[in-house]
Amino acid sequence: MRRKGGGMTKKKGILLGSLAVLALALIYVLYRFNYLPHPKYTNEKFGIETYSSQVDRDGDGVDDQTDILQSVRAYLATRPKYKSKYYATGYPDDGYGVCTDVVAFGLLGAGYDLMELVHEDVLAHGDRYNIDPVDANIDFRRVRNLKVFFQHTATALTTDIYDIGQWQGGDIVIFENHIGIVSDKRNGRGVAFVLHNGSPLQLFYEEDILEHRDDLVGHYRMS
Repeated sequence: MRRKGGGMTKKKGILLGSLAVLALALIYVLYRFNYLPHPKYTNEKFGIETYSSQVDRDGDGVDDQTDILQSVRAYLATRPKYKSKYYATGYPDDGYGVCTDVVAFGLLGAGYDLMELVHEDVLAHGDRYNIDPVDANIDFRRVRNLKVFFQHTATALTTDIYDIGQWQGGDIVIFENHIGIVSDKRNGRGVAFVLHNGSPLQLFYEEDILEHRDDLVGHYRMS
């Protein structure tokens, strides 16, 4: 007669194996979508020289590239909650925000008032934007308008994410319907992380997303 104990042991083994596979799959999904933290590395690990701008627009003694990065981190340290709203003040003032606000507050801290700059550019080059009606309070908070603005006011850089030396903290990265600031942290392959606010479900503001998106359309440097 076949011993029942052997059959039970085999079933337990199959069950445990299945649970292990499911656990690994869950961990992969959580890691893939940045619900688990990714290891972070600096430029030094890859022999990349950190870029410093020759410009200090606001005269605070900090170069613009560094100033933008520091200002973005300071803004994100307030943990803005993702919510799209209209503000008569232009800049959100109630703890909410969207992806464009990460860029706007980063540049503002370095002396670039994006609300004013975009509005001036819209008035000067309306045919490029095709906005109707023009509204300074919201125009600078739309990705499609920032695409146009940075295309002719900032330095265009490579969109090859594996040309890692060309990606520096404080750069601006634009996707089809999203925007963020390049981090000074990188993954194990040297690909830069992105500082952004893209969803109410987003757990971390600094994420390893460049290798997992196929909608990258622009990479710029304001400084």
